[in-house]
Parts: sequence; structure tokens; C-alpha cells
Amino acid sequence: MKKILLAALGNCVHSAGIYNFMKLAEKENYEIIYMGSAVPVAKVIDAIIESQPDMISVGYRLSAISAKSILEEFQNGIIKNNLLDKIYIFGGTVETGKIAKKFDFIKKVFDGTEEIEEVIYFLKNQDRCDRDNKIPPQNLRERMDYKKPFPLIRHHLGLETIQDTIEDVKKLSDSGLLDIISIAPDQNCQQYFFEPKKMIEKEKGAGGVPIRRKEDLEKLYQASRRGNYPLMRCYSGTNNLLRLSALLKETLNNAWAAIPLMWYSDLDRRAERDLLDAIKENQEAIKWNAQNHIPVEINESHQWALRYAHDALEVAIAYIVGYNAKYFKVKDFVMQFMLCTPPSISPKMDLAKMLAKIELIKELEDDYFKIIKMVRTGLLSYSADPYTSKGQLAGSMFYGNYLEPDILHIVAYCEAIHRATAKEIIESVKIVKGVLRLANAGIPNYLYDKEIINRKNIIKKEARLIIKAIQQLGREYKNPLIEAEVLYNAVKLGVLDAPGLKGFSVANGNICTEIDNGAHVIVKNGKVISERERLQDLGFDVSEKLKN
Repeated sequence: MKKILLAALGNCVHSAGIYNFMKLAEKENYEIIYMGSAVPVAKVIDAIIESQPDMISVGYRLSAISAKSILEEFQNGIIKNNLLDKIYIFGGTVETGKIAKKFDFIKKVFDGTEEIEEVIYFLKNQDRCDRDNKIPPQNLRERMDYKKPFPLIRHHLGLETIQDTIEDVKKLSDSGLLDIISIAPDQNCQQYFFEPKKMIEKEKGAGGVPIRRKEDLEKLYQASRRGNYPLMRCYSGTNNLLRLSALLKETLNNAWAAIPLMWYSDLDRRAERDLLDAIKENQEAIKWNAQNHIPVEINESHQWALRYAHDALEVAIAYIVGYNAKYFKVKDFVMQFMLCTPPSISPKMDLAKMLAKIELIKELEDDYFKIIKMVRTGLLSYSADPYTSKGQLAGSMFYGNYLEPDILHIVAYCEAIHRATAKEIIESVKIVKGVLRLANAGIPNYLYDKEIINRKNIIKKEARLIIKAIQQLGREYKNPLIEAEVLYNAVKLGVLDAPGLKGFSVANGNICTEIDNGAHVIVKNGKVISERERLQDLGFDVSEKLKN
């Protein structure tokens, strides 16, 4: 057990700061030596010599001039008594904190501007990062452990020029508010990075940052080597996914790869790939990342949701991509839960849908295959009014906290108006941190709400029917859910379908969905129908009774 000594120095009678720090240290199982307030420097030095603590936390909240004088006296005392091998922390005001930062023996200064989580994971991890450079862990799983019990915070960034994006990466890194920066390239980059002659110059910077060279990625990564050293990652391309995966690992130490299973094909027309070929290529990219120990997100489920697929289909797809990830030996599977999609879904029914996803995917977990839950607000739900969007961001992140996310993918409130800069990202992160502080203080758990439970169980049953229908399509295969031909036929025959794909996609788009009592369901001839009825209309035998 580590030992910590706490005292407010000299004539400072303010004890609240060190007392609160002590309570946090107790929760992290430190042995406490609490000396109270207005403790003479000589007495603190004697206590350090006698008790030999691992860490010493001293506080001073009076003037900057007297803080300098008393810290000089304290520094002389620890030098004289050969006590510089200890870890020294200072707590005070912004004014006295500025003085404390000038003393090299003080490892960490808390001045009241930091979040509680920063204090906690300093106590948890102060000896786990590089002592000289203070660099937190640089892979996803270790960074999650480092940050616990708080989720990692992620945001995307892709401004119209490389230089602007580099400068904002620096600002975000210095802020210490983001654990993960996702670089968003423009569509030219995503589609034609390895075929630059095909790029459309007038669309430069459309939708993201115009990355054109390996050096651009290297500069973006170097810009993040400051502040809290956030993890870096980048969106996958819509072509040449495997080649880009290797490049992102080399240049950004890609925190995880986000790869679809069926998209970026003639399913959505974001790439010139036949759906069948795209599935095969995407699976190869998933496999390559798994072999190279890179976590993988298969960003499939919410892509269907964005095309207004009904709840059961969205959940079935989540299971199918989880099954593929496990089959291709992904160790850490990042599953994104996009809330408020479609925008008119109710929070209750949104939670029911997401819980159905979690419970189905959890059936795949074992000692090797682990789920990392990432929660975000759906962009479709944002208003062009920034104040309304701030409310939407806060509300959705509040109820999203019930899903116990490992990562919060924050989408800045301004995204329905313009792409987010560091300024709006920092504002949005602070809004969400305030929401989490309230949620974590203790609120009723409405995950036990009967309506949520009933709807969750219905969605799970209907999702299993979709999975069963796909398995029937591939009955000659041992693992039909990973066979590209089977998945392709599931789209062609309408087992996998969404209204938003009608008229331009290889999919049929012959399904109608609506919101009914807050849930997203199938409608035929103006009447809500069950998944069983829909699949039977397509010619599938799904009469066998299924478990929840």
C-alpha cells in the first residue's frame, strides 16, 4: 500500500483542498498521514523523515508572494535532508499554482481548474507513465485502464487545410481534454489516396482535411506529441482499405481501425466497388488489423440506422459484425452505439435497442474476444440552432451514460452548421464532462423499466429471426455469417434492407419503417408488422421458437 502525507503549509489555514484530496486518495487505497492546516515547514520535513511516505501533498492558498517564500523554505528543507526522491504535489489557487509550477521538485500542481478525473487518474497512475516525459499509455486497452473509472473521450477533426488541422491538433492536445483524436480526411483522400490522378481538385477539403502524402499524416501525429499525448487514429479509406491500414499504423500508431463490412461499395455509392468484392476486401482489412494487434471497429450497424433501417435489423447487423470480428481474430472489438438515430426515436426505446445490441454481442465474448463500448450522439438529431444542439448533446450523453461506455465519441454541437474547430470541440467536451459529473453522482437506474425490458426482448427475438434467415441462405456453409456470398445475397433478396437505399443502391429499399410509440418498426400498408411477417413475405421459414 502506498503512503501519502498531506498538509497545508505555514500560516495557511485552508484545509478543504487537502482534505478532499485525502478522501480521493483513500478511495485509491493509499495509507493516509493527514497533518491538517497551518503546519510549520520544519514539522512537515520531520514527518517525512519519520514516516517515509511515497507521496507528499502540500497546500497553500494565500498570496503568490508568500507562496514563493514558503516553497523556497520547503525546497531547502527537502534538499538538506536528501528527500528529493519523493513525489511532491501542490494544491492551491490559480495564483499560487503558477508559483508552484516554477519549482522543479513539484511533480504535479492542482489549482482547481482541473476535472476530478484528472486528480483520480493521477493518483491511480502516477507511476505508470514515463516519469520524465509524463506520457500516458499509447495503446487503446492500456489507455482505458489508465483512465478508469472514467471513459476515454474522443472527437474527430478535419479542417479545410493540413496546417489548420495541425494547429488544432496542438490546441486539443494541450487542453488535455481529449484522449483520442480521430482525423477525418476529405473524400478525395478516402477514395483516391493511392490514385491521386483520380482526385477532383475542386472538391479538395470537402468533408475533411486534404491529406495527400504520408508526410501529412506524420505531421499530424507529431502535432499531438504534447499535452496529454492523445491517441491518434484516422477514418478508413473507401478504397484500398488494407493498404491504408498499414499506412495508418506506421504514421499515426492508429488507435483502432474503423472498417465497414458492406459499405463503401455500390450499397452506398461511396466507392466504385461491387458489393461482393467490397465485403471480401473489407474482411481482409479486418483480418490484417487483427493480425497486427490493432483493435477494430466495424462501423456497420449505425450505417444501416442512418438509412432508417428498423431496430431489429440494426441489432442483427451488430451481432453479425461482432461474429465476423471474432472469426477474424480481433481481440479488442470497438462497438459504436449511435444514439438518437433516427432522430425521433425516444430515449427509452433507444436504450432498449442498444441494450439488445449489447446483450447479443456479449454472447460472443470470451477470454480472447472483448467488446469496447463507444457511445455517441447521432448527427441527424442535431439542430441548426447551436443552443438546441447543446441541449441535445447534453441530454443524449446523459442517458447514454447508462450504457457504461468505455469511450465517449463526442460530436460537437456545431456539426449540423459547420465542421468543428478546437474551440467548439473543447466547449462540447466540457458540456459532456458536466453532464457526466451529474450522472455519476447517483441517479435512479431506469434500465429496469418494464417498457425498456419488454422492448429489448422483442428486438432481440426479431434480430435472431434475421440472423436465422441469413443462416438459411447459407445453409451449405459451416459459418454462413462470415461468407461474403451469403451476406451479398441477404442484401439482394431484401433480408437486409432499409428505406434510405431505395432507387440508387444494390439493395432493394422495399421496406417501410416508422416510429411507433418511440420505437423504430416495420410498417406495411399503414400497419405495424412483425419481423416474422416480413421474413415470411420474403419466403423464409422462421417459425421455430427462439430464445430472447
